[in-house]
Amino acid sequence: MAAIGGTDTEIFDAKLRREAMAWLTVRTNDGEEWLTREDIQDFTLDGEPRRLQATQTGIWKPRDLPAALSIQTVYRAPGRERPYNDEMGEDGLLRYAWRGDDPEHPDNRALRSAMEQQLPLIWFFGVGMGPAVFQPVFPVYLLWEEPERKQFVIDPNVGRGLVRKESPIEEHLRRYLTVETKRRLHQPVFRSTVLRAYKTRCAVCALAHRELLDAAHIVPDSAELGIASVVNGMALCKIHHAAFDAHILGIRPDFIVEIRDDILAEVDGPMLTYGIQARHGQRLMELPQNRREHPSQELLEQAYQAFRSA
Repeated sequence: MAAIGGTDTEIFDAKLRREAMAWLTVRTNDGEEWLTREDIQDFTLDGEPRRLQATQTGIWKPRDLPAALSIQTVYRAPGRERPYNDEMGEDGLLRYAWRGDDPEHPDNRALRSAMEQQLPLIWFFGVGMGPAVFQPVFPVYLLWEEPERKQFVIDPNVGRGLVRKESPIEEHLRRYLTVETKRRLHQPVFRSTVLRAYKTRCAVCALAHRELLDAAHIVPDSAELGIASVVNGMALCKIHHAAFDAHILGIRPDFIVEIRDDILAEVDGPMLTYGIQARHGQRLMELPQNRREHPSQELLEQAYQAFRSA
């Protein structure tokens, strides 16, 4: 017997998605923190454990749901490629690859079903390895399929109702989609990737209070650097982030901190003396353990030259 407002399956499906996303909101501190695979396994519904993500593949469809519940993108250390390339297209929208080449593979059918029913998905985006660490991004939706490229067009809830497959995307809308997609996907993924790499410590002073740390870009973000390029980032406390952006503090490609000459000559209390001036000539106090995740020397050189010009 069908339940009011939908079948029993549809009502349970909606409840599971709603409860899972509410639980993830709390566990990630409203998207500020990442989760390990083990953390994600803590989710329960009506007192029973419920699995939210795949382990061996990228697409997860529980047997008792009519469509996929989640997708995942594995972490890619700089210089290494993922098995699938889930990136932003020229139209400002993201793509998610099929599993394999068969359009009728059960995982691809599960995603197609979610697309046709316009069901919200959870995207577990890998931000670290050993153990596997993910930034959940939700809700995301599949807008349409591009079978010739073996992929789906995925939208982190910014373009639904605004764009259609058969309609050209105007430049102002493309800019809007790009900015909003970066805000909803790139920023939390970038923050978690960088803070995880720096062990949640400021690179300059080693401050370890997460709420006082930012994931700072070395140079302005660009599509060429990817969705979450850790080599274009450093974990910086809010004081040192502001000083870096204002060209008060520079970082040489050999990881030595420099303070602008006029600031070194200034007298203005203990914060300036110990928080800024004392860092002059000192090496960064925190760097990622994995050398592949170290700040790009080329990007540091670009930022350092801008600092010197200031």
